[in-house]
Amino acid sequence: MTIQAILGNKGDEVVTLSAAALVKQAVELLAERRIGACPVIDDGQVVGVMSERDVIYRLSSEGPAMLEWPVSKVMTAPAVTVGRGDSVLAALSQMTKRRIRHLPVVEDGKLIGIVSIGDLVKYRMDRIEDEAQAMRAYIGS
Repeated sequence: MTIQAILGNKGDEVVTLSAAALVKQAVELLAERRIGACPVIDDGQVVGVMSERDVIYRLSSEGPAMLEWPVSKVMTAPAVTVGRGDSVLAALSQMTKRRIRHLPVVEDGKLIGIVSIGDLVKYRMDRIEDEAQAMRAYIGS
């Protein structure tokens, strides 16, 4: 099972932010799109990930003035990424080890998608259910 299988079901739309965007613009985008994070792009490269956690941690320590800061000052960087051919289990392992919930998918240095821990867990659970159903059918025949 690879990340490509996740992207095939999920689609390829990715919401991104510029590193120069203001944090308040990032908050508006996350809220409007009802997403928890998005890749930050600078000169065509993924340079970080801006998440709701980043906002909360900085808001707590710095106060509301941080909403006027550029995203580059608040985002998690460097971005941890995966490739299309990476296994779902390897991606889950990275997320667990690094305590992150979103991984940009990069190929040849370009962003081609993003996967969340929810995407990966759902995919794993669906495969486990498919295997269990196949086993029940085999036993029943």
